[in-house]
Amino acid sequence: MADFKTATTVGARIAALRKARGFASARALAEAIPGGSVTESILQNIEAGRKNDLAVAQLLNIARALRVSPVFILAPLGSPHEHLDLPNLIPEVEALTVAEFDAWISGIDGAYRPATADEHSERAQLEALRELLRARREARRLRSLLALTADPAPGIAGHERPAGWADLPEQLDDINRRIQQLETFLGSGGWNITHQQ
Repeated sequence: MADFKTATTVGARIAALRKARGFASARALAEAIPGGSVTESILQNIEAGRKNDLAVAQLLNIARALRVSPVFILAPLGSPHEHLDLPNLIPEVEALTVAEFDAWISGIDGAYRPATADEHSERAQLEALRELLRARREARRLRSLLALTADPAPGIAGHERPAGWADLPEQLDDINRRIQQLETFLGSGGWNITHQQ
């Protein structure tokens, strides 16, 4: 049996992932996907190569049930220099290597290069959004650390402030400034980035 990272069809990748994730049958996987959009019959047809036109909702539901990014189903990521093995692609997409496809579909810099100024700007904004989300997580982490170490019990062993604690407020100020910059940049680009704590 092929590893899901190198299997050469969508069906083979789903079958390999299904087995790797402990689903003994297509029926077991179908039962793990609520809503009925992916039935045992659909999965059997996909795995056997009889169904090549997977709906986006089906792809996403299968990927979620298998606990992988959809790109693991769409391309053999373990063979990054191979070309895509998906049917019915236009020549420009079919010519992409797996690595180029991953960069394109993930919206990150890599082997795929934006062709226009608008596309470059959109990708910069997407990367800024990703940075903003990371920065918000880091700010929450720093606030938690500050709350935990704000008032250690005096004289009780094990409750001293950890090394580097004095730097936490400055680190939090720095990350909050970066969050503000990113929110301003994305807000001016029309992104809905309402801050949720």
